[in-house]
Amino acid sequence: MDEIVKMVASKTGMSESVAKIAVEVVVSQLKSRLPDGVRSQIDTLLGDKSSTKSSNPLGGLTDKLGGMFGKK
Repeated sequence: MDEIVKMVASKTGMSESVAKIAVEVVVSQLKSRLPDGVRSQIDTLLGDKSSTKSSNPLGGLTDKLGGMFGKK
C-alpha cells in the first residue's frame, strides 16, 4: 500500500500522511461494498500480512491504479 500512498501524494501534492488516510478511506469503502471473497483479494493485493504473495504483494495493483491517476 505504500506505493499507492506515494503515488497519490505525488499526483495530488498531498503529504504522505494525508495521502495514506485518503487511500485507507477509499480501500475501506471499497471493501465495505464488495462480497467477502473480493474483500480478501483486496487484502492480498495490498500486501495483507496473511497474503501468500511475497514477491509482489501489490500484484500489479499500482499499475492499474496508476492509470486511474494519469500515470503512463
